[in-house]
Amino acid sequence: MKIEIVSADSVMIYLGKMISEKVLDEVQNTYSALKTFEHVIDLTPSYTSILLQYDMLHYDSVNIKEAITKHLSKQHAKYEVKHGKLIEIPVDYTQGLDLQSVADFHNISCQEVIAKHTKQTYRVYAIGFLVGFAYLGKVDVSINTPRLESPRAKIPKGSVAIAESQTAVYPEDSAGGWNILGTTCFDDFHLFEVGDYVRFIDVRI
Repeated sequence: MKIEIVSADSVMIYLGKMISEKVLDEVQNTYSALKTFEHVIDLTPSYTSILLQYDMLHYDSVNIKEAITKHLSKQHAKYEVKHGKLIEIPVDYTQGLDLQSVADFHNISCQEVIAKHTKQTYRVYAIGFLVGFAYLGKVDVSINTPRLESPRAKIPKGSVAIAESQTAVYPEDSAGGWNILGTTCFDDFHLFEVGDYVRFIDVRI
């Protein structure tokens, strides 16, 4: 674990250097332990780190590191890694604007792209960009696809997309450059938490 000052009232706690499920579990564990750390204004977990904003009336850049380290040394053992809930998302792949181009890029069929996208159980590694936008990983390496060269001005809410090793569902209409594989009626974006598991279910009629 490494703690770095990033501003007058916040620190970044690094739990690893590479994105992996092991590091994600450590992020979850530490995040749970920090929920009982006093005088915290905000906690933001991400792929390999946690951003902690604190009350400057109680801590400063000199004593905050020691206080966090001391707290975690006492609390960490109480928190076992919490296994996230499983969220299943129905997808209509007939509405995938970029499904054919993704298939062509990898020289495989659209059905193979769908099969590879639905066979994985993904983890929520981070939430950001838009409220409820969950970054899910990892996409099967055989369908890792670069972002669009020219982002679209509007991607419809419910679009299921991939970009390189990640996949996601757009929680609202937004500009974006991810490759759209299909659409979903899923609307419970508030359910996503870092560490959750996600599966996509092919519901084409």
